Amino acid sequence: MKKLQGAHQRKPITPDLLMTPSDQGDVDLDVDFAADRGNWTGKLDFLLSCIGYCVGLGNVWRFPYRAYTNGGGAFLVPYFLMLAICGIPLFFLELSLGQFSSLGPLAVWKISPLFKGAGAAMLLIVGLVAIYYNMIIAYVLFYLFASLTSNLPWEHCGNWWNTDLCLEHRGSKDGNGALPLNLTSTVSPSEEYWSRYVLHIQGSQGIGSPGEIRWNLCLCLLLAWVIVFLCILKGVKSSGKVVYFTATFPYLILLMLLVRGVTLPGAWKGIQFYLTPQFHHLLSSKVWIEAALQIFYSLGVGFGGLLTFASYNTFHQNIYRDTFIVTLGNAITSILAGFAIFSVLGYMSQELGVPVDQVAKAGPGLAFVVYPQAMTMLPLSPFWSFLFFFMLLTLGLDSQFAFLETIVTAVTDEFPYYLRPKKAVFSGLICVAMYLMGLVLTTDGGMYWLVLLDDYSASFGLMVVVITTCLAVTRVYGIQRFCRDIHMMLGFKPGLYFRACWLFLSPATLLALLVYSIVKYQPSEYGSYRFPAWAELLGILMGLLSCLMIPAGMLVAVLREEGSLWEDCLQG
Repeated sequence: MKKLQGAHQRKPITPDLLMTPSDQGDVDLDVDFAADRGNWTGKLDFLLSCIGYCVGLGNVWRFPYRAYTNGGGAFLVPYFLMLAICGIPLFFLELSLGQFSSLGPLAVWKISPLFKGAGAAMLLIVGLVAIYYNMIIAYVLFYLFASLTSNLPWEHCGNWWNTDLCLEHRGSKDGNGALPLNLTSTVSPSEEYWSRYVLHIQGSQGIGSPGEIRWNLCLCLLLAWVIVFLCILKGVKSSGKVVYFTATFPYLILLMLLVRGVTLPGAWKGIQFYLTPQFHHLLSSKVWIEAALQIFYSLGVGFGGLLTFASYNTFHQNIYRDTFIVTLGNAITSILAGFAIFSVLGYMSQELGVPVDQVAKAGPGLAFVVYPQAMTMLPLSPFWSFLFFFMLLTLGLDSQFAFLETIVTAVTDEFPYYLRPKKAVFSGLICVAMYLMGLVLTTDGGMYWLVLLDDYSASFGLMVVVITTCLAVTRVYGIQRFCRDIHMMLGFKPGLYFRACWLFLSPATLLALLVYSIVKYQPSEYGSYRFPAWAELLGILMGLLSCLMIPAGMLVAVLREEGSLWEDCLQG
């Protein structure tokens, strides 16, 4: 086996893995591929970047809701089982692939050019997600600035954006001490602030007529992109240092919110509601599907971020240890976030005199309506509001760093001689382009477009990509060869557990998820608004486009290949 020699002494590696056919006859070039490409500057850079990437907004606003609606404490049974079957094995697979090749999601498919379309599909998915994900960060920035006041603007009615339906629940109790929160004819000040002031959704007639650009949101989105650009300006050498703060500080804020939450009156009511085991739910297939989906999306498998981060590792980085640290840490963080969130919701339930299930919501509704409303009930409400949204900001930025680094790394690895010396300029152009594409999200009807992107950009298409990747690595590249590569890096081969999951359990589970998502398909909606048929079709095509990248890549590989067509494409 020939070797590429460099100052970092990366690894022995077959020439066809890293080099184009025209280069393969000259493998003894005095070129340090890894040094030219760059590496993490510290051992913790990679680990903290992975933690920041995986621990994101979904840990705060999605996991707690899914837990309590799917059996409470009993939900942890399928959750950890799916973590073992899908989460940990697929996480380790993507890290191993990236670290061994030192290449991004596109160039890594030199191991089997027939499947390069899977890498292109990853880039399409992560590009669409990055566009709307930064809009969520812009909303967080908006609320962060709004919290810098003595009185939170969503605390009272009587503002120009409020309607006659607005009802201040505090101080509006009836004779029995109960609040009419469940009356459909009234809305809270925080809900009207979100929908009528921040979104200004009343200015839109629907997704087809988004209305005017909201310049305050436009500026927040610009600021979000500027922050992201400055942090990825020097690639992993800059983002790897930023995560020392953005990946750790949220835990300090989460701990503060947790301590404050559990000391509130009625907090135990929310926690009990959150974790009370309801084991009969385990008989429902929906609970197992929800657990698998939560694991699948929260770990960020298939987006290319893990592969990209691992590609900047030194060759013998202990990714086996890192896999368990990140995946189990992500799960524990989700559970702790649930305690912090539901303790406050329990307090709201007691103060408002309504059941917890009428207070709790999932998704943006929790972050921008329910929790802000809870903050108005606390002493020093602007302080706690600022901490909450600062936590969301740091959680969101880590994931956004990974999305952008994935795109930039993938393209520069494809055209290293042209783009790598100008990586900062290229990163800036990517940020500008995505900012311009995201301007539609800053309009009055921008939330409709955000929901459409959220529902379809990384849905069934992402599952197809991960299934394809898993099968291509284990069945085409070969499970024995892949295990040999890992042995070369770590000094041992993966055991029966990992091999069984990669070959059978993980792809079978993902296939079941894919079938379930198709069979149980439900049209997108936002509140009472139902999306028109053309918007649904656009969303479906968005998901199909990433799937079509895979056969398109196969066709291109076959047309480009010379000689023994099928055999060469399969073997790289």
